[in-house]
Amino acid sequence: MVDLSKQARGTWGEQRAARWYQDAGYTILERNWRTRTGEIDLIVRNNNEIVFCEVKARRSNSVGTASEAVNWRKQKRIRTLAAQWLKENNQHGQVRFDVVAITGNQINVIEAAF
Repeated sequence: MVDLSKQARGTWGEQRAARWYQDAGYTILERNWRTRTGEIDLIVRNNNEIVFCEVKARRSNSVGTASEAVNWRKQKRIRTLAAQWLKENNQHGQVRFDVVAITGNQINVIEAAF
């Protein structure tokens, strides 16, 4: 298992998630899109669908699963940020919210997680 600091593990997890989406045929639109109110880890497109993705990477499940960290507050913030990104980029179409949960070296992409 890779032993990394929290920040390094997060960066590693986001790179791993981006690679997963690219391998699945998605186009990466943004990585770490930030505003004063928050950040979206990945924004990808597949045909007419735009996917806003939250990536959580943990060494183990000792403090709960990675996906459990995306609680209702985090979901609400991501939805708000997604609406802002769509407006700023004049984008339309289907929208989906995914969670990529990485525990150790295992990646679990939860499509339409919320």
